[in-house]
Amino acid sequence: MKITWLGHAAFRIEAANARILIDPFLTHNASFAGLSAKDASADITHILLTHGHGDHVGDTVALAKETGAVVLANADLGSWLGTKGVEKLELGNTGGTVGLGGFSATFTNALHSSAQVTEDGVSHALGSANGLMLHFDDEPTLFHMGDTDIFSDMALINELHQPDIGLVPIGDRFTMGGAVAALACQRFFSFKTAIPCHYGTFPIIDQTPEKFLAGMEGAKTRVSVPRPGETLSF
Repeated sequence: MKITWLGHAAFRIEAANARILIDPFLTHNASFAGLSAKDASADITHILLTHGHGDHVGDTVALAKETGAVVLANADLGSWLGTKGVEKLELGNTGGTVGLGGFSATFTNALHSSAQVTEDGVSHALGSANGLMLHFDDEPTLFHMGDTDIFSDMALINELHQPDIGLVPIGDRFTMGGAVAALACQRFFSFKTAIPCHYGTFPIIDQTPEKFLAGMEGAKTRVSVPRPGETLSF
């Protein structure tokens, strides 16, 4: 498995003959500046979305049309994307699992919102906010937490899925901050590796992972902090 952080909550995952983008916020992503959208989206087979905010849906519509990738989203967000011309859609909702050929994605709970004010000036509610649990036959189990605060049922998510790798939001203000994210990882999960995200993108969120790193000192979980565009192999 190869995981490339594209800044913010956006990741490229290469595993099980799939090339996956999660929350492909590339245009207007300050952390992605200077990187190549063409390289990030090369040969993608799937686009997976945790929720409907613009900094997560990002370039989904354009990329789906350009590449023909299958888009996975919650039912409300997926239906809305269908009105924007996205044709290959797989819809689900919290607790549901969708087989995607070589891997599956399970929608988990996340404590967050999901809506967009679009060009028509109307606020569109776009279903629930979720995390995404990705299971592969012969690869590590990967959990993108989405945008969320800590909650005690994270322990149940861990019991059900036993994720090896966690993609963890740490930026505060719109998600849990680094200290709380570290508590979530240590109290509720048994990750082998945790990768922080959702920081450094906008001035009003935390700019560095230092609080998370401090909170994870002494933990059994290995923390990897890639640079935007850097690829980690597992």
